[in-house]
This record gives sequence, C-alpha cells and structure tokens, in this order.
Amino acid sequence: MNFAGKHVGFGLTGSHCTYHEVLPQMERLVELGAKVTPFVTHTVQTTDTKFGESSEWINKIKQITEEPIVDSMVKAEPFGPKTPLDCMVIAPMTGNSTSKFANAMTDSPVLMGAKATLRNGKPVVVGISTNDALGLNGINIMRLMATKNIYFIPFGQDNPQVKPNSLVARMEALPETIEAALRGQQYQPVLIEKFRD
Repeated sequence: MNFAGKHVGFGLTGSHCTYHEVLPQMERLVELGAKVTPFVTHTVQTTDTKFGESSEWINKIKQITEEPIVDSMVKAEPFGPKTPLDCMVIAPMTGNSTSKFANAMTDSPVLMGAKATLRNGKPVVVGISTNDALGLNGINIMRLMATKNIYFIPFGQDNPQVKPNSLVARMEALPETIEAALRGQQYQPVLIEKFRD
C-alpha cells in the first residue's frame, strides 16, 4: 500500500478503551505516506479515564503526525471545498457518534469533517466501538452501512458472553479498508469474529 499524496482526516471519539489499538493505525498511515490530519471530539480532549489521561493521548497524536489537531467546529469547517480530504476516518466511533452521524446531527469536529467529506463525494471509513451495536444502535449502524461512500472497518463481537450487544472493529484492518474505500469498495469480509485477549 502506498498513500503518498493522499490527505486523510482521522477522527477519534470517546471510546477510550480502544485508543491503544487505533493510534498505531494512525502511525501506519503516516508511514505509508499519507498526510494525516487528526480530528478529536470534546470528550477526547477533556476526559481522563483508567485507560489514560486526555493530555497523554493528545501528546501521542502530536508525536504521530505534524498536522495540527482539529479540535473545534471552526477548525473543522474548512475541510469542505477549501481543504478537501481524500478520505475521512472515524476510529474509534462510539455508539453516540454513530447515532448522531446516522441522523445527520453534526455537533463535533469529527462529525463536521465526515459530513464535509461526504459532501465532496469522498469516502468516510468507520471503525465502530460500542456496547450498544446489537441493541438500539443497530438501526443506526445499518443506516450508515446502506449509505453511499461510507465504509466499515471489519467488526465483530468483542466479548459476547459478558457484553452480547457490543461490537468493535478490527482496527488493524484500517489501511486495507481505506485502500478499498478509495476504489469505491467495501473491504471484505465486514462481519468477523473479534475477541479480546
């Protein structure tokens, strides 16, 4: 894979437990030649959890890419016609953001970047991470799967015995999913087994 000359937006939402899986994929994109612009929600910027402090995650992002972090609606707005992206990634994408995206609610820099990318006819690649995917959020996931120019990183149940409604993307398949999306194709198979160690 070679993403030289490609400008990829990389949005992170508040599924803190998956950042350790996601950030290596952001680094891989940079290594593969992509210009990677990070987008973050307010939750990513401000929430400290048992998985790490927000400042630590922000600093790790800054170490991966030299592009400035898009952390406000004002900073996200130019990524429409003025500064178009070749692809917008949202990984991890929470159930909350999934619901908003599927219902055309744009209240974060990440969703603004995704909306602008769709408006430009370019692909949006989604890596879900939600405990409610096979619950009330299932309808929103299916709505996005049926929407033109939205593609999914392969996903599956991460802990079916304890969390039977939970689905998480296999984040290491992100580059291959982007490569297929840039050709207008969904990387397959999209439904997989995913169990945490």
